[in-house]
Amino acid sequence: MSKPHEKIAVLGGGIMGETILAGILAAGWSGERVILSEQRAEVAQRISERHGVILADSNPQAVAGADVIVLAVKPQDAGALLGEISSTLEPHALLISVAAGLSTDWFAHRLPTNQPVIRVMPNTPAVVGQGMSAISAGAHATAKHLTLTEELLAQTGRVMRVPEKQQDAVVGLSGSGPAYAFYIADALSEAGVLLGLTREEAQELAIQTLLGAATLLQETGDHPAVARERVSSPGGTTIAALRELDERGVRAALIAAVQASHDRSVELGRELGQ
Repeated sequence: MSKPHEKIAVLGGGIMGETILAGILAAGWSGERVILSEQRAEVAQRISERHGVILADSNPQAVAGADVIVLAVKPQDAGALLGEISSTLEPHALLISVAAGLSTDWFAHRLPTNQPVIRVMPNTPAVVGQGMSAISAGAHATAKHLTLTEELLAQTGRVMRVPEKQQDAVVGLSGSGPAYAFYIADALSEAGVLLGLTREEAQELAIQTLLGAATLLQETGDHPAVARERVSSPGGTTIAALRELDERGVRAALIAAVQASHDRSVELGRELGQ
């Protein structure tokens, strides 16, 4: 059933912008209530035809009368965009930002007083409905705004509320996290090829193993260490492999990778004028 009221403007038709737009439609909003603003005419037309949403001629036109604005542009483009739309925003309109590194305070200094803002850190598996999004409320956003944001993002995967001070940690863990999984999948595939499997066989084995292991953890709720111990028979093949990973510092390297991503997120926020 279509949602009866909120008009939603999506600013930006990149991968995440289109993914969120598709999720909004899947969550029950009618295409007649969703308007897209995208500078690349061919991209805008393709998205409009694929999803049946309205196209705006400009950002101010898109946000005029909108109850929710999803800002899905590059962080370095956000300042200029806010300059275009700030005088057109409805006082009650909720701005949902997926621009990495930009805090709700950053938006508060560039928007009308008391404008509610929700900050979102999604990740790329949202494209297939298996994303992980962390959301944080700005000073003027309410519990109702958080609930609405959860409804809008529900079809893209899981949604978690976190204090905004934890958003840089989210970037390091789940924002950049898919790349770590792809890195591991690639390494496992290469190992399979080294040991005589075809590339297709090795890749299928690696991907399904990662998918199955993650699903098992999710379904059972077991701590990863407990699940790992169940696979590690005394004197067996798995414990030998795990010893090799420990000796080569793989665990420490992954922790360091998350820390490095976190630190770069903090640095980017400073560079963008936090």
